Amino acid sequence: MSQISAKDVKDLRDKTGVGMMDCKKALEETGGDMQKAIEYLRKKGAALAAKRAGREASEGMIAIRISDDNTSGVIIELNCETDFVARGDDFTGFAAAIADLALENGIASAEAMMSLKLGEAYGNESVEDSIKTMTGRLGEKIDLKRLSLLQTSTGIIASYIHPGSQLGAIVELATDKPAESAELARDIAMQVAASSPIVVDRSVVPAENIEKEKEIFRQQALSQGKPEQFVEKIVTGRLEKYYQEVVLLEQPFIKDSNSRVQGVLEEFARKNGAAVSVTRFVRYQLGA
Repeated sequence: MSQISAKDVKDLRDKTGVGMMDCKKALEETGGDMQKAIEYLRKKGAALAAKRAGREASEGMIAIRISDDNTSGVIIELNCETDFVARGDDFTGFAAAIADLALENGIASAEAMMSLKLGEAYGNESVEDSIKTMTGRLGEKIDLKRLSLLQTSTGIIASYIHPGSQLGAIVELATDKPAESAELARDIAMQVAASSPIVVDRSVVPAENIEKEKEIFRQQALSQGKPEQFVEKIVTGRLEKYYQEVVLLEQPFIKDSNSRVQGVLEEFARKNGAAVSVTRFVRYQLGA
């Protein structure tokens, strides 16, 4: 067997990002052939990915990319097994590369990403194969759990990521004055991240959610000994509070608890002579 030089080992590590000892073993197993060694490591990564498929990958990060013209935005959740790996440059760089690729191609789901090819830094492999390779490199299960895309032709997309990259949101703001609305849009994204609404306005709260909450409030009132004739009024009052918790426009504004989000939008519209409304949002929290 030919002697494996330190330079060859370093070159293979530079090409693959895999640890030095694994690179040395790959070259030894393939007689020093660089291309065969790369293929060896890819197969090893695929085998490790299959072996760890049943493992729980509950750590990771949220990554967001917004287009330069603020009309398109992508949010992803990429998972791994430990916080140590999640904070490493290899993992965070991989998440960034996937988010960039999704934005560039207008991809709206994790499934649709799998066949796309990442750049030279990832061996021009597909996302699916790159995930296997990254699993081999990091020694942990890697999973692209979810991905969402927002695009608009009538306003702007804005985002907010909480420090630590475990919570983030993107929002679509319909407006005829996008430049003036940029700060407001970011505030709304921060609102969504911090206050976790489930819908923009109460008209689209799922009927099953309303009935479930009504029944809970009804049983609470009865168990507290409230007279039957007052129960429905109590339920109605508590349902209003529920709306203020889960409906974005009815939530207290995070920058001024005396104002509601709807009121903030109306005040901005009045001051700026603008039409402005929240169309939709996506909020990701790691593991949720």
